[in-house]
Amino acid sequence: MLFSFWRRLPISLPRPTPHCSFRRRLSLFAMGDSPAGGKPKTKPNPTSAPPAFVKDEEYLQRVVPKRIAMFETILNEQTLSRLQLSPDPIKITLPDGNVKEGKKWNTTPFDVAKEISKSLAANALIAKVDGVLWDMSRPFEGDCKLELFNFDTDEGRDTFWHSSAHILGESLEQAYGCRLCIGPCTTRGDLKGFYYDGFYGDLGLNEDHFKHIEAAAKKAVDEKQSFQRIEVTRNQALDIFSENHFKVEIINDLPEDATITVYRCGPLVDLCRGPHIPNSSFIKAFSCLKASSAYWRAKKERESLQRVYGISFPDQKRLKEYKAMLEEAKKYDHRELTKKQELFFFHPLSPGSCFFLPHGARVCNKLLEFIRSQYWKRGYEEVWSPNMYNMQLWETSGHAANYKENMFVFEVDKQEFGLKPMNCPGHCLIFDHRVRSYRELPLRLADFGVLHRNELSGALSGLTRVRRFQQDDAHIFCKESQIKDEIKGVLEFISYVYKVFGFTFDLKLSTRPEKYLGDIVTWDKAEAALEEALNEFGKPWKINEADGAFYGPKIDITVFDAMGRDFQCATLQLDFQLPARFNLSYSAEDETKRERPVMIHRAVLGSVERMFAILLEHYKGKWPFWLSPRQAIVCPVSEKSQQYALEVRDRIHDAGFYVDVDTTDRTINKKVREAQMAQYNYILVVGEKEVGTGQVAVRVRDINDANLQSIDDVLNRFKDETASFK
Repeated sequence: MLFSFWRRLPISLPRPTPHCSFRRRLSLFAMGDSPAGGKPKTKPNPTSAPPAFVKDEEYLQRVVPKRIAMFETILNEQTLSRLQLSPDPIKITLPDGNVKEGKKWNTTPFDVAKEISKSLAANALIAKVDGVLWDMSRPFEGDCKLELFNFDTDEGRDTFWHSSAHILGESLEQAYGCRLCIGPCTTRGDLKGFYYDGFYGDLGLNEDHFKHIEAAAKKAVDEKQSFQRIEVTRNQALDIFSENHFKVEIINDLPEDATITVYRCGPLVDLCRGPHIPNSSFIKAFSCLKASSAYWRAKKERESLQRVYGISFPDQKRLKEYKAMLEEAKKYDHRELTKKQELFFFHPLSPGSCFFLPHGARVCNKLLEFIRSQYWKRGYEEVWSPNMYNMQLWETSGHAANYKENMFVFEVDKQEFGLKPMNCPGHCLIFDHRVRSYRELPLRLADFGVLHRNELSGALSGLTRVRRFQQDDAHIFCKESQIKDEIKGVLEFISYVYKVFGFTFDLKLSTRPEKYLGDIVTWDKAEAALEEALNEFGKPWKINEADGAFYGPKIDITVFDAMGRDFQCATLQLDFQLPARFNLSYSAEDETKRERPVMIHRAVLGSVERMFAILLEHYKGKWPFWLSPRQAIVCPVSEKSQQYALEVRDRIHDAGFYVDVDTTDRTINKKVREAQMAQYNYILVVGEKEVGTGQVAVRVRDINDANLQSIDDVLNRFKDETASFK
């Protein structure tokens, strides 16, 4: 799977740029870090008051009035300039085709919403003007198409949480005099809400500080602070934030042609791309969730920051439900369930690398066998590729320039080598090792090889973020004319697997980003092929404008588990750039011509380790029979039936199922209870009666009733459940 290169945008964004599904955490309460790089969290003292701390009042008195004055001056200048522009009539087209009249540089999305209905005006959080997110109070600049979004949409929720991050930042700055760094919303995976990083010197924040922070946030909400926007020059931005070297660093790193925007809410003036909700009063429920440490720019040699995570909603009811969900999920944290089921563990001598115990390995092997069986039916060829490569390979692929700091690099025979963090460059070598013909395409290469990524130690989090892992990774080399059918085939593959797991999922088509490689004609053809494949697939999907990878468009697959949490596991990306970097080609039908293949990166499970954790929590520790590491246990009533129990165990074992026998001297009730606690799917009780009839008393894990069955009937039942993935 190709790792999407990205440069961490240090501006507070509406949504963080995704890279790979493996980087997502499994649950908020279990997170210790974030994409910006983590450190071990600061633990609270539940009996203590917030530690005494002298905030930098001099800093606040110096910078807050200065920033507000500069902001207001620029805002007034820009307002006066806009008023001098001609308010020409414009047409505003709504999604249903209706057209509203307005005035250029005057009419706003809020004006249109108010004209439609009071309810819409009261609930619309953000607008989209010609596909670009737009503040409700920002005037239109010409004829346009308008969409409006409330909290129940991705756009509305993302903006709501992004604005809440500013309220959090305001609270932190006012309460502690910290230097604010970045504060995005976090809406992908299970990491819901937002956070704000700040530099506090020696202060470490923890839960003891939350009431103080929440009180400051409530004050900001009660003041109904408006979010106001200005555009500034680079020099103006540097002047506004001159006392905060973190913001100065962000500004200096922005592209020369970047439009720099600054927002104000109450006393907070912040560097931000926006957009935002109309005002703070929409945030009816606000709560801090967690505090941890992080390094600035994810570099351990840089400043140590404090990060506060929060969540917010338009009403208290949703906040209460969300916290209840977190508590429910906490009970089924995979790191707790493994202690009861002996599935895996970690050791400090190999941080971030999991030890799968026998029962855990059984689940992993079942998952891989399941995917392999589908590969056989769907025309994939499995390959094995090396774990380490000379860095020349990664220079060719571009990973050396963009991803080296996340690789394990070492010297061999005075040359630099690296452990592979992904399989795609190696698969390019496989494709290129001999002349290829169009007749071989599509060529679907699958690889379960071990991957290593040098995650920061503080960012490691159970099975959801590790350094050593495997993926059900595959790359499809095909002709442009085959893209649609291959994409459709992968979507059907994903749908089949997720149905077996009991997941539901959503689809989004992420289109050409602002910065991309290649030509627009090729991009348009690729996007059209993906769109056609999605339409033929038949499941509803949405456009995710300008969120594709720089090397090609992609389909984002969001999966939902039994607790309603969402994750990104599967990957489906088109890539025109890697085949070009490796100069891949095949003989066309006209044998005098060579043509370049298109590469499709796809994974269904994603990281096997991460999927293991998701499934363990999704099933709440109760594995379905086909995947279970403890499918059956035979419990003899007394020593008289113990030999028969062993014979039953052997027959079931020889049939290929995981079965144990309890030969302890405990009572039968105790044996059954222990088996239920250990999550055996079937408990087979045998006494003198069963010995005489050659049967077993079958009890299902969570059902107390038992019924007599022959061994043959039991085996047929096991086979049927395995075949039907029950």
